[in-house]
Amino acid sequence: MTNNDIFKKLRVALQLRDDEIVKILELVDFRITKSELGAFFRKEDHPKYMECGDQILRNFLNGLVIHLRGPKPEKKPKIAGNMKATAPKKNTIKKTEKK
Repeated sequence: MTNNDIFKKLRVALQLRDDEIVKILELVDFRITKSELGAFFRKEDHPKYMECGDQILRNFLNGLVIHLRGPKPEKKPKIAGNMKATAPKKNTIKKTEKK
């Protein structure tokens, strides 16, 4: 199965139009035109057929994750030590004096 086949099957299964695929690719800062995209969905014997490379499919899948799940939340920076500042504990055991 080629990258073109995978791309076609995802497009049909998710009912995506060309302009939606262009927007999904823009989510990962990958620019492509509708006409360039249409070349991937043509039959192999068509003169304007173009092979879908790994980079394009990878970027589409990464953009699809963002499109379906939403952007990845930013992580909060960890504080060094991650310990709460507390007062030193006093001994709770009292010594008894002998008389």
